[in-house]
Amino acid sequence: MIFFISIDDTDNLEQGSTGHTANGLRKLLEEKGWGHTDAVTRHQLLVHPDIPYTSHNSAMCFKAELDPEVWEHLIMAAGQFLEHNSASGSDPGLCIVREDWLSDPAQLSAFGYRAKIEIISKEEAYLTARRLRVHLSEHGGSGDGIIGALAGAGLRMSGNDGRFQGRLKLKAAGEIMRVEEIKQLSDIELVETLDGYVLSEAEPVVMGEVIKTVLRDHKRKLLVYRNQSDCWQSCSKQQLRQF
Repeated sequence: MIFFISIDDTDNLEQGSTGHTANGLRKLLEEKGWGHTDAVTRHQLLVHPDIPYTSHNSAMCFKAELDPEVWEHLIMAAGQFLEHNSASGSDPGLCIVREDWLSDPAQLSAFGYRAKIEIISKEEAYLTARRLRVHLSEHGGSGDGIIGALAGAGLRMSGNDGRFQGRLKLKAAGEIMRVEEIKQLSDIELVETLDGYVLSEAEPVVMGEVIKTVLRDHKRKLLVYRNQSDCWQSCSKQQLRQF
């Protein structure tokens, strides 16, 4: 059974990282033998003076294929994990979507995209979760993280938002790899340009300083651009801000 597990606001300025916490939760679920988890994606939400956040106001989400019989245990284990591993003063929120129970995936994704441009209340987040049959819970502080957690799940499920957490270690900056080699040595599924041109297996790509991948069309992709030497080069973190 497919689940989407999303968290937000588990850190403070001095301690913790929501990305690190999400990967810790992935590890816990796999150690319990409940199934397989995919890589974490980071989803940027609205930055606004009226929204409390640590540094960038981003939620983290990952997809998991788990035994449906663990549903109640999953809720308990994930909640306890956040309570034990979130930083002091944080406001952790947890969202768990069971794909076969979700009544309207498009509505959940729409909530996520709204959270990128609008201020949304906790009350609306809870109402949306109940209407869509999604688990939503707070695990410390004000619990405001539930808004971002719900949004993160919707954005991950949309298949067209988010950067994968962490950096890929391929060749050093300035070195060249063919698309076929990039795919063989990583979880990258496609290499394409910002405007959607898909590179062939034999095309060469110059490695940038930082190799980041994005979620686009439900696939993990490396995006590239034409550099000053008219060669394909992996996009910089700045170029990927829209994700």
